[in-house]
Amino acid sequence: MTAQPIASHFVDGRYVEDETGAEFVSRHPATGEVIAHLHAATQAVIEAAFDCAARAQKEWAACAPAERGRVLREAARILRRDNQALSELETLDTGKPIQETLVADAASGAEALEYFGGIAAGIAGETIPVPGAHVYTLREPLGVCVGIGAWNYPIQVACWKAAPALACGNAMVFKPSEVTPLTTLKLAEALVEAGAPPGLFNVVQGMGEVGAALAAHPACAKVSLTGSVPTGARVAAQAGARLIPATMELGGKSPLIVFDDADLEDAVGGALLGNFYSAGQVCTNGTRVFVQSGIRDAFMTRLLERTAAIRIGDPTDPDTHMGPLISAEHAGRVRAAIEAGEAEGASRLTQDALPDLPGLDSAAFVPPTIFGGVTDDMSLAREEIFGPVLSLLDFETESEVIARANGTPFGLAAGLFTRDVTRAHRVAAALDAGVCWINCYNLTPVEAPFGGVKASGMGRENSKAAVEFYTRLKTVNLGLVPVDSPY
Repeated sequence: MTAQPIASHFVDGRYVEDETGAEFVSRHPATGEVIAHLHAATQAVIEAAFDCAARAQKEWAACAPAERGRVLREAARILRRDNQALSELETLDTGKPIQETLVADAASGAEALEYFGGIAAGIAGETIPVPGAHVYTLREPLGVCVGIGAWNYPIQVACWKAAPALACGNAMVFKPSEVTPLTTLKLAEALVEAGAPPGLFNVVQGMGEVGAALAAHPACAKVSLTGSVPTGARVAAQAGARLIPATMELGGKSPLIVFDDADLEDAVGGALLGNFYSAGQVCTNGTRVFVQSGIRDAFMTRLLERTAAIRIGDPTDPDTHMGPLISAEHAGRVRAAIEAGEAEGASRLTQDALPDLPGLDSAAFVPPTIFGGVTDDMSLAREEIFGPVLSLLDFETESEVIARANGTPFGLAAGLFTRDVTRAHRVAAALDAGVCWINCYNLTPVEAPFGGVKASGMGRENSKAAVEFYTRLKTVNLGLVPVDSPY
């Protein structure tokens, strides 16, 4: 099994290698097998990426916005054309089931390219009525933006950052996670094939020090990161020291609230999607499931029944629901969190057992795990686990659950299930979260803003709101009357 790219980096419209960079590998999480050998970017590669990006950005910004839109829409068409191969590659690199990657990775990346390609021609300022003057604003590109990606949705995250950046007239230097380095190279290929100037979107590989070097580079006009809270704090501090804008999409410990009038099947389905999709490796996951006492027993019974039907196995098998975690090391951290929950007194309601996994690395797999009897002070309710671990918490009243749901330093997402429409809007307004779902969970259409509050980040991705974070606003004031000066 191999997924070896032509070279580690994609700079100035072509593949580039520098074997003096530190070597690292990409492994298929399901087996631990090495599927690609790569090298981290050297300073020479980084400088080349910024040099060509600066050149391409000027050419790109001078293009008619409608032309920029056509290129992005063509790149979306190419990703859709190649979706099967891209999905297979993403499954090899991330371990996510093929039934998931076919619909949730390159496909959603294509939606982002298409959406921002569609609005590119309409990105503009406004006129402002002022007596005696003609005042208007211009939305100008920032320049060369840096994107730093996450390992759970590699090509999707790259598209979420690249599409608005390029639509606004910027260029981008992007570093994928060193754990999942492969599909972003294919995005770079697609943009060149679609007609983007060479150097407009560059991919450089490496570990944290490469990301730090990109964010600190004098030519970096803005940095956008998807990652952990500690990494986000470091990168945001770098950006702040240079007074450049930053978008941070970080972690979460999101609440999912089930009121006793909720549709039982929908609520259970939302809890399953919000905890076990991508083997629980989703930053928005509703891992604290608050269930009102009147529906608690029925909810728990149905949750356990449906969880038992989840098929775990080879992620390349179309019938597999859940594959491995990203690595055996990460799976070990998740198992440690499970053991800590048991030690603190939570009740494990599911079996610690995996099906027979011939030919696979069982150390990378963690079965869907449900805890009952969880209290707010337990580590299960406080710490982001990033694995298939669902914690059930009881509540009685609306005011009580709102206070407890907000009792966290995170604020990425929240969800609630109820048939009471007034309560739905009332509770959504009271929750400290950047995204709130009512009677659904983990839906992230590109047309809607995405991002968190508190420790979960700053700035927004997707939708027209993203334009604000990839442009600078210039005010032009044309005087229409003689200058009145006392001097």
